[in-house]
Amino acid sequence: MTGRVPSPPGSSPVAPVPLRQAQPRAPLARPPEVLFVCVHNAGRSQMGAALLDQHGGGRVQARSAGTAPAATLHLPVVAAMAEVGIDLSGACPTRLTDDAVRTASVVISMGCTGTVPIYPHTRYLTWELDDPAEKPLEDVRPIRDEIDSRVRFLLYSLGVAARVGLLRDHPDPDHPDHPDHHAPPAASPRP
Repeated sequence: MTGRVPSPPGSSPVAPVPLRQAQPRAPLARPPEVLFVCVHNAGRSQMGAALLDQHGGGRVQARSAGTAPAATLHLPVVAAMAEVGIDLSGACPTRLTDDAVRTASVVISMGCTGTVPIYPHTRYLTWELDDPAEKPLEDVRPIRDEIDSRVRFLLYSLGVAARVGLLRDHPDPDHPDHPDHHAPPAASPRP
């Protein structure tokens, strides 16, 4: 006995089908990386990165740096961000490096245009905003709110707004609770 099952009478023998090699999966696309840059990294850029991190839901990587970093963040900036539930009390200003710019998908300059290295395949934006340095809390709030508005728009332009719930009328279609979410189709039985 050879271990093969005999074919039914009147049928042709079935040739074995070679197994296909498993195809390697495409690597998951890394989330867009946004770098906020200002002079001291003690106000605007810190607020931008923190707000993007809060609204981005892990679908965007946010960082900040300064061309001439200060020793600490501006206290009214820390207070203004605490009002919207973001704790910057442990944040420290960071110096801008070429590597930080090179790895970013988007670089947003806030008051330091012309001092940021330019690399191909990087999107550059300039946000003209008041500097919160030496401003009281009541003058920092409108700057924070303007940055928040621009960050939300940035999420739209990056194509992740629906995925993080910013589209009230169009929630994330990939979320399992979404009515239009479809599980991958099951393999159909062979005839």
